Amino acid sequence: MRSVLIRCRDLLRTLGLRWKISILLALGCSLVAVAIGLLIHEARARQIGEAARESATSQLTRVRQVYELTGRLDPDKVGEADARIDSKELPDSLRAAALDGRRTTFLDMNGPEPMVWAARPLGGDHVLSVRHSLAAQRDELAELDRQLVAYGALIVALAAAGGAVLASRLSRELRTAAETARRISAGELDARIGPSGVAGTRDEVAELSSAVDTMAASLQRRLEAEQRFTADVAHELRTPLTGLHTAAELLPPGRPTELVRDRVSALRALTEDLLEVARLDANREQPQLEAHALGPLVESITRRSGVAAEVAGAQESAQVSTDARRFERILTNLLVNARRHGRGPVTVTVSGTTVAVRDQGPGFPEELLREGPQRFLTGTPERGQGTGLGLTIALGQAQVIGARVALANPRPTGACATVVLPPA
Repeated sequence: MRSVLIRCRDLLRTLGLRWKISILLALGCSLVAVAIGLLIHEARARQIGEAARESATSQLTRVRQVYELTGRLDPDKVGEADARIDSKELPDSLRAAALDGRRTTFLDMNGPEPMVWAARPLGGDHVLSVRHSLAAQRDELAELDRQLVAYGALIVALAAAGGAVLASRLSRELRTAAETARRISAGELDARIGPSGVAGTRDEVAELSSAVDTMAASLQRRLEAEQRFTADVAHELRTPLTGLHTAAELLPPGRPTELVRDRVSALRALTEDLLEVARLDANREQPQLEAHALGPLVESITRRSGVAAEVAGAQESAQVSTDARRFERILTNLLVNARRHGRGPVTVTVSGTTVAVRDQGPGFPEELLREGPQRFLTGTPERGQGTGLGLTIALGQAQVIGARVALANPRPTGACATVVLPPA
C-alpha cells in the first residue's frame, strides 16, 4: 500500500498544474458522490427493510386469525404469505425469540434468497411463522445503485472537465508569466505579461502578473541607467585620454616615460572596453556574417594575439558563418584570459565548428561557472589581476554572431572555454 502511495505521489509530481487540479477536483467530487450514494443506498435499504417487516407482521396477524378460526393454514385465505408451523427453515434466533413469547421479525437481504420472516408462539412449543421473498426489492436496490454509479460518474466527469478548463486558463497565464520572466532573464527587458484574466478582476494570477511587470520595469530602468552611465563615462574619458596619450609621447625617453605610456595605454584599452560593453548592452552591434574556413582563421588569430599557444585540428575544421572581426575579438580575449589567469601550455583545439581554448592553471572560480562572468570581478586571487571585462565582451560578441561560449574546468586541472559557431 505504501509503495502504491509513493508511486502516485511521484506521478503527481511529474504532471502539470492543469492535470493536478483536474485530478484533485475529480477525486474530491468522487468522494462526495460516493458519500451521497452510500447515504441514499442506506436510506432506501432501511426504508425497504421497515416496509418488509411491517408487511410480514401484518401477514402474520392475518395468518394467526385465519388459523384460530379454521384450525388450519388455508393458502386461499392468507394470500401470498408462505405461512408454516414449526418451519425447519426458520432462523434459530427468531425461533428462540418466538418461544420466549415475543413476536419479532428477521430480515436477510444479503443471502442467496433475500427474504423477511415474522414469527410468534402458537401454544406449547409450536411457532407460527410467515416468510416473504424480497428478490424484487433487492433488484430494485441494485438498479438504484447502478443509477447512482452512472450519475456519480457523469458528475465526476463534468467536474473534471470543468476543472480542466479552469486549470487550463490558470496554467496558461502562469506559463505566460514564466516565459516572460525567462525573456527578461535573457535580456529582453521590455517584455511584459500585460493584463490577464477578466477585466476588473484582481485574483492571485493578476497580482503575480502585475508584480512581474513592475519588477521588469524597475529592472529595465536600473539597467538602462547603468548602461548610460557606463557609456557616458567612457565617452567623457576619451577626450582627456587622447590628450594624455599625446603628452606622454612627447616625454623624453626613460623608465618613467615607459611606465606613464604603459598606464595610459592600459587606461585607453579599458575605456575602449567600456564603450564596447555599452554598445553590446544597447544591442546596437550589427554583425557582417561571411563563410570562413575555421581552421585557418583560428591559426591566423592565434598568431596575431601574441599568445604562445599550440593549435590542433586546424586541418579538419569545417566552414562556419561568422564575423571575422568579432570572432577575433572573442578568441583573442579567451587566449589573453588563459595566459593572464592560467598557466601554460595554452592549447587551441579545432573540431568541426567548435574551438576550445584550454590552460593548465587553477581553473575558473565556481562562482563564475555558476553565475557567469561579472564585470570588474576577476574571481579568486590566483586568477591574477584584471578588469573582468574580457569574458563579458567575449560572451556578448558571441551572442551577436550567433555563437555559444561554454566555460568549464576539465579534469585533472585547468580551465577550458569552448566556442561553438554556426555552420556556413
